[in-house]
Amino acid sequence: METREALGYLKGLIEGLDLDGETKEGKAINAIVDVLSNIVEDIDDMYEGMELLAEQLDAVDEDLADVEEYLADEDFEDYDCCCDEECATFEVECPYCKTPFTVDEETVLDGSTECPNCGEVLEFEIEECECDECEDEE
Repeated sequence: METREALGYLKGLIEGLDLDGETKEGKAINAIVDVLSNIVEDIDDMYEGMELLAEQLDAVDEDLADVEEYLADEDFEDYDCCCDEECATFEVECPYCKTPFTVDEETVLDGSTECPNCGEVLEFEIEECECDECEDEE
């Protein structure tokens, strides 16, 4: 039996008792029925909200599936970098073990990195460029 149906059955039983609504017991029972009615309405509202939420979630799931399908079809081999601008990389040779390796601009700006071969810490010193081209960019 559904909750709303059970509440209707309970109301019928109480009406069949012919209780006087002015007595303490009658008032208490009528208050209990009112509270139960409010609870049933709240439950119904929650079910409606859950159904709406489920529909919206299904729509988001379908949109996500479309995005996943689009990304699976894309050829990302042409992209070397995660940013729009060209990322600066620098070839470095370790002065200790003479192993060449590549570092990115962020690593150079940090000022140091470890050699991937021997583990020695390499320090980078950045000097301001004074050429005409660089002055025009500022």
